[in-house]
Amino acid sequence: METEKKFSVPDTIAVLSRTPAILNALLRGLPETWVSSNEGGQTWNAFDILHHLILGEQTDWMARVQIILEYGERRTFDPFDRLPESVRNGGESMEQLLDDFARLRGENLIALATLSLQPADLVRKGVHPAFGVVTLSQLLATWMVHDMTHLHQVSRVMACQYRDAVGPWSAYLGVLTAAGG
Repeated sequence: METEKKFSVPDTIAVLSRTPAILNALLRGLPETWVSSNEGGQTWNAFDILHHLILGEQTDWMARVQIILEYGERRTFDPFDRLPESVRNGGESMEQLLDDFARLRGENLIALATLSLQPADLVRKGVHPAFGVVTLSQLLATWMVHDMTHLHQVSRVMACQYRDAVGPWSAYLGVLTAAGG
């Protein structure tokens, strides 16, 4: 069995920097039905997922990095509203959302790189409102894995639009049976 990869800020930034381009390649210019369809009920579509990612860039990831570096355990992170109703289906085009996400992510990664985090910084602690004490390295690792979760989610939401169309092959298409995100 492979051993778990040791956390690395440069490796994390390398993955985080690619998410906007991946989403851009996957979603830009697609017909509306691909980006506005969900998995049924109150599940998210590509617009909702991008809104959520943008909110994270605006109010969550770097804000929490700054809280850890400035206050440590003396200040609890602000709760994160995953997708407030006020931004759900906000009327922006997919292209505008992709551009906004790419810009915000770029700005945040520049800010993160500018911090020149050292190993001693990565063990600094903050307080999550639900999980309690977390380290800076856990927060940064979560940011990257969070991206992977939503890339998977976008793929799954799109694939599920052809759930019936693939017929019996669905038994071999894991993306149609995967859950989460």
